Amino acid sequence: MQSLRTSTAARTTLAIAATTLVPAVAIGQACGPTQIFTPQAAYGVGSEPVSVATGDLNGDGLADLAVANFVSQDVSVLLNDGDGGFATEVRYGPHGLPRSVAIGDLDGDGDNDLAVADQGLSAVAVLLNDGDGAFADAVLYDAGEWAYSVAIGDLDGDGDGDLVVTNARRDDISILMNNGDATFAPEVRYIVEQGPVSVCIGDLDGDGDADVAVANRTRLFDSVSVLLNRGDGTLASPVNYFAGHEPLGLAMGDLDGDGDADLAAANTSGDGTMVLLNNGDGTFAPAVSYGPRMESRSVAIADLDRDGDNDLLVTNSDLSLGPGVTALLNDGGGVFDRGVAYDAGGWTGSAAVDDLDGDGDPDLAVTNVRSRSVGVLLNRCDCPADFDGDGALTVFDFLAFQDAFDTGDMIADFDGDSILTIFDLLAFQNRFDAGC
Repeated sequence: MQSLRTSTAARTTLAIAATTLVPAVAIGQACGPTQIFTPQAAYGVGSEPVSVATGDLNGDGLADLAVANFVSQDVSVLLNDGDGGFATEVRYGPHGLPRSVAIGDLDGDGDNDLAVADQGLSAVAVLLNDGDGAFADAVLYDAGEWAYSVAIGDLDGDGDGDLVVTNARRDDISILMNNGDATFAPEVRYIVEQGPVSVCIGDLDGDGDADVAVANRTRLFDSVSVLLNRGDGTLASPVNYFAGHEPLGLAMGDLDGDGDADLAAANTSGDGTMVLLNNGDGTFAPAVSYGPRMESRSVAIADLDRDGDNDLLVTNSDLSLGPGVTALLNDGGGVFDRGVAYDAGGWTGSAAVDDLDGDGDPDLAVTNVRSRSVGVLLNRCDCPADFDGDGALTVFDFLAFQDAFDTGDMIADFDGDSILTIFDLLAFQNRFDAGC
């Protein structure tokens, strides 16, 4: 069949059909705030799981889970079954008091390894992957007192993953540079403020190298410290910003759509989720609080409702408000609604967002600290009929579809036959009528 985009008569036919079929008013949200996640599926892990990380651990292209279990003193690895479900956990050392786990390729062999901040051992443990998602015994490297959180990033620009560890009983962080083979040089410490508990790595000032942000959880300071990279892996003195009382979780991502990385901090004191917008040069505007004033331990950033801007996902460990997580949706400019809660079971601790079922949407993994499980909530917010991406099904979706069709954009190939015909309009209409 001849492509309609090559025929004026065919384009006229499409326009007439669209005029006939298009509803005159919006018929509803493509993905409403209460419709983002499925009910959780819980998977057993060790005792008091306090941190979860996602990444492909066995090379099959799917996101797996690694969970740090504080009381059982081990790390659980759960491999993805291909549908967003997970196999029974397999546990590994380090057998101290694991507080945080991060995933990244540390030895340059193409598979992802584990780094674990161990509070009891005041060390970071490195567990190398055998390529199939099984791990060698932990190798320990000294960090500071009460190693609490670990992040992996290339600080010195040599292409391998270095480690940043927060030392919660001190006022410093430890930097461990990778020698290129997953062995690490002795730690170098940088002063921040008291009680550093969470760390993120990313380019904050737009110069192409990796900077460091740290949440400091004490009543004296209650801050986020920003340490900009000098370009050689050494860090400048911290600049500190108020981030609510007792910030514990920290996340980095573009929240206002201007292309630079902003910060969000979760507070255990009930101050809400604090958002610090980047001025574009690695300095930050004063923090603004959003969402319910609950005890929160973790925050993650992702486009949860698939409308093109990044939202916030916050855990709730205040059981008086009901167990769960709260999604705070972005208005597109870095301003957030009050949020909608989802049941995630038990006392929720750490959260990570990733595509767990392979459909392109950000799903959620969250630790249930008291129930010895990790909860998985799959994202069901996928709406091809919301063609203009505004979160509502309206006449403008048909206009956007016709523009794409007329210009030969294969995004309009709704029936998947690699040619643009009237049948793509019919397929689009069917998805629209079904509410996605």
